Amino acid sequence: MITDPELDGAWEAEHAGERAEELAPRGRAEGAAGARRPWLWALGGAVAASAVWAGGLYAFGDRLAEPEVRYAVTDDLCGRFKAPALAAALGAFTDSTPRKAGRQPALDWASCSRSGDSKDGSGGFMVVAMVELHKKSDPAPEFALGSQSDRMFDSDLRWEEVPGLGEQALVGSSDGSSDLRLRVRDGGAVFTFVAMFFNRTEGEPGLPVKEAAPPDQDALTAAAVEDARALMAALRKD
Repeated sequence: MITDPELDGAWEAEHAGERAEELAPRGRAEGAAGARRPWLWALGGAVAASAVWAGGLYAFGDRLAEPEVRYAVTDDLCGRFKAPALAAALGAFTDSTPRKAGRQPALDWASCSRSGDSKDGSGGFMVVAMVELHKKSDPAPEFALGSQSDRMFDSDLRWEEVPGLGEQALVGSSDGSSDLRLRVRDGGAVFTFVAMFFNRTEGEPGLPVKEAAPPDQDALTAAAVEDARALMAALRKD
């Protein structure tokens, strides 16, 4: 049974005298020392009870603190996520798919995917943007862990800090893959951007069979950061 620390502290103070009498030596020779020991014991108990109560209040208050929500989610995220920098770096978008946003008491979210063909025609790419507004709990403690899909499918992802974007921004990459992930946290908002690449296969007649040249990672990161900043500005509340 979990007890109230404040009540425990009061009980200790009320019964400190009774315990002192029980613990104090009966002989006169130890009278002075025996008088001090129960007092120190009672003081130590009161200080410990106060520390536990203060710690409980701090943890409880921190748990109740809601993050600052500086952005608004729109159902048609593709209408705001034009991604011109990524289009310039990768090639024109030929398709876009808005995904209906979700609304929950603790979390609002929306996503958009855009795809296109590589400039040399050897493959294609897809760019996905997702916005999450955490309204009840601060996303900061788990932010560096990445999304659930990152942990499930890309356990070897390496994250590096990106300065000057939101309160915290991380770019992730893994060996043997040209895909890129950019995650940005600002208050209760988490923005995720993913760029994925694929090659044409022999099963598609009429298309050249060759591997697409890997994109320049620095240029890709710079384009993703530019488009992320533009989307954040478009969704920010006045």
